[in-house]
Amino acid sequence: MAIEVGAKLEGKVTGITHFGAFVDLSGGVTGLVHISEIADNYVKDVKDHLKIDDVVKVKVINVDKDGKIGLSIKQAIDRPEGQPAPQQRERHSGGGSAGGMGGGGERFNRGGGGGGGGRPFNKQSSGRPAYGKPSFEDKMSRFLKDSEERISSLKKNTEGKRGGRGAKRV
Repeated sequence: MAIEVGAKLEGKVTGITHFGAFVDLSGGVTGLVHISEIADNYVKDVKDHLKIDDVVKVKVINVDKDGKIGLSIKQAIDRPEGQPAPQQRERHSGGGSAGGMGGGGERFNRGGGGGGGGRPFNKQSSGRPAYGKPSFEDKMSRFLKDSEERISSLKKNTEGKRGGRGAKRV
């Protein structure tokens, strides 16, 4: 049986890891449901949502050249037309444990200028953003300068002390 992107199939959960669950489709073909594709809400632990031998409905979202099959449980749910999937809440890196792969827990919008909560791109001929705010290049040069100052300060304070990293022994 050829697995095609977009197909909705039933499968049996054969393995659970910290990053997702392996689902046996048919004929010994196995695919992976990534942790982000298990439910519409935040999934901290896959075992809270799935158990081995559960029968689940999945949608094929990608098939790699090397045969790896990406699956989604949340995209396989049939929703009435006009009812979009529930939006995930944004997680901020204020406190608690950091979730997701980014480590900081923040979700970044990498789409174009339309929709999604980001600022619209405002191209100007001078290369400077509106309202006198510093440009990206200005921010980067300031960061580089501050970073170099901090590194040189650290080196001065650690070179003379015994046992510091890279300290010369006399």
